Amino acid sequence: MIAYDLKCSQGHVFEGWFDDEATFLSQQQQGLIVCPICNDSSVVRIPSTFAIRSAAGGLGPEGREAESAFRRVADFICDHFEDVGSDFAKEALKIHYGVSAPRNIRGSSTPQEEETLRQEGVAFLKIPVPAAPESDA
Repeated sequence: MIAYDLKCSQGHVFEGWFDDEATFLSQQQQGLIVCPICNDSSVVRIPSTFAIRSAAGGLGPEGREAESAFRRVADFICDHFEDVGSDFAKEALKIHYGVSAPRNIRGSSTPQEEETLRQEGVAFLKIPVPAAPESDA
């Protein structure tokens, strides 16, 4: 499967999934691809800004900027949130019910623990934090 960013003649941008490029081209020529907003069948493929790489093989300027912003968020979380590890759900519930002092925490939880947190009304946000780069020492 391949996902393409598409644009109709009215300027609406949307995504389409196809088995391969030949399938996309065939459906495009037959007018089978239509805009989900206005039903226009004059649809073209547009460049995707997701993971565009430069000629040198690295991320383009937008990708480097996004990667840098993500790294700053991850660093902030690591510096300002207490790592409670796999006890995240337990600690979040303690804070929620006033058993523990309110504080910023981070850690891991299972899908079952996350469902319990939702049912108890505990707000949380899942952010994938990349591993710290390994040192050469």
